[in-house]
Amino acid sequence: MQDALLVENRHKRFVKTVCDLEIVYALQSSNGFATSSSVHFEDEKGQPIGVICFWAESALATSCIKGNWKNYKVSEIPLTDFMENWCIGMENDGLLVGTEFNQNMFGFEAEPLELILELISELKVQSKDLNFRKFNSMIDLENQVKAIVE
Repeated sequence: MQDALLVENRHKRFVKTVCDLEIVYALQSSNGFATSSSVHFEDEKGQPIGVICFWAESALATSCIKGNWKNYKVSEIPLTDFMENWCIGMENDGLLVGTEFNQNMFGFEAEPLELILELISELKVQSKDLNFRKFNSMIDLENQVKAIVE
């Protein structure tokens, strides 16, 4: 229970930090981006759903460059790109977003569209309105995501 609370708090800090800095960090190699397998969600065949991992701070991402990820490098993703391309693409591909995974591959697993709504909520708290390429406004993105989620 305490671990779950810690992971939840790290996720909340991820949301606040990426909205503040407008950057998301990932680990990338020549084979793609750092992934894990869900410990909470399975597909229709009973297999763990894939998770692509992201961090709010470069140092946290860097601390995970070891083991299976030893040949990865930190990659910056603008928050707008993360929201309108990555999260929507991951939703379409049936993947989850992993936030703030630690060196033991333990972190928060989020549904991509739910994460977009969390990010929009925090951006509103911070009085920020981002400019998107594929959506007319943050409200447009929010409305389209809500229509899919509901």
